[in-house]
Amino acid sequence: MTEAKFDVVGLGNAIVDVLARADDDFLARLGIHKDAMQLIEEPRAEELTALAKDAVITSGGSGANTIAGLSSFGGKSAYIGKIANDDLGHQFMREMMKAGVPFHTRPLEEGPATARSIIFVTDDGHRSMNTFLGASVLFSKEDVDADLVRSGQILYLEGYLFDRDEAKEAFIHAAEIAKAAGRKVAITMSDKFCVDRHRASFRQLVKGYVDIVFANEAELLSLYETEDFDAALKALHADCAVAAVTRSEKGSVVFGEGEPIIVAAEPVTSVVDTTGAGDQYAAGFLFGIARGLPLATCARLGHIAAAEVISHIGPRPVVSYKQLAEDAGIFA
Repeated sequence: MTEAKFDVVGLGNAIVDVLARADDDFLARLGIHKDAMQLIEEPRAEELTALAKDAVITSGGSGANTIAGLSSFGGKSAYIGKIANDDLGHQFMREMMKAGVPFHTRPLEEGPATARSIIFVTDDGHRSMNTFLGASVLFSKEDVDADLVRSGQILYLEGYLFDRDEAKEAFIHAAEIAKAAGRKVAITMSDKFCVDRHRASFRQLVKGYVDIVFANEAELLSLYETEDFDAALKALHADCAVAAVTRSEKGSVVFGEGEPIIVAAEPVTSVVDTTGAGDQYAAGFLFGIARGLPLATCARLGHIAAAEVISHIGPRPVVSYKQLAEDAGIFA
């Protein structure tokens, strides 16, 4: 097996986030599900964008956020995702490159616009996502850069991309390339509603190809169709080698070869915006795995990153994760 050029190569949606403040009445009036992700069409995206007052516009996408976070830790990463040849697509490419992440997927010349997620953040910090997938899901096996996949120590797959059969095929194709090259494959479940839609496919992927699974408690329970957390965790343990399950303020439960480990969340003075919390947890955890750190330390890095990102508006770090980790006595 050749030495990896990158710690992690991510494969997922390429989305630009439009973040704005809103209250519960606003969400109810517009039929927006609080603290969840809804898929919308382009006209609805235009409507909600117009209603997003004083919006912050920034590159997002769950997998891309994780890759950008890993870069903040000092890790080396690359990304594969589909944009359109438009202003938002160009913004996404510029911001990934600025974060030190190579991004060279061929843009879509005809068809839907670059994906965007209009995210309304309430005063309690919860985010409600309304996502127009646009060009991001027009991703196929032909967009998978096999050499790039082989060059990563870990291939990281974003569950949100599962909403189209061609994208599912691309996932399997990329995972097969990674496994053949002796690389690890990780996946994030992304969202409970995403698991509800694609449970069978996720279960098949986890059992057949995946080494590392990321999920929150709701996603885990949905995956195994139970309300018993311990039973779901035991089922996941039987299906994969390593997993990290986040439980908000309760911290996370992680496991490898031994018994599950409970790792406490980092203290946060004020929760401003939970957008990107799970993405950045995965960034810290993957960075630790790539550096060969103990699982408890990997989870601690995840919580450090999540605590930073929920303290401000936006899904990506504004403070160096590397510095925060070193301040906590973790050097890698």
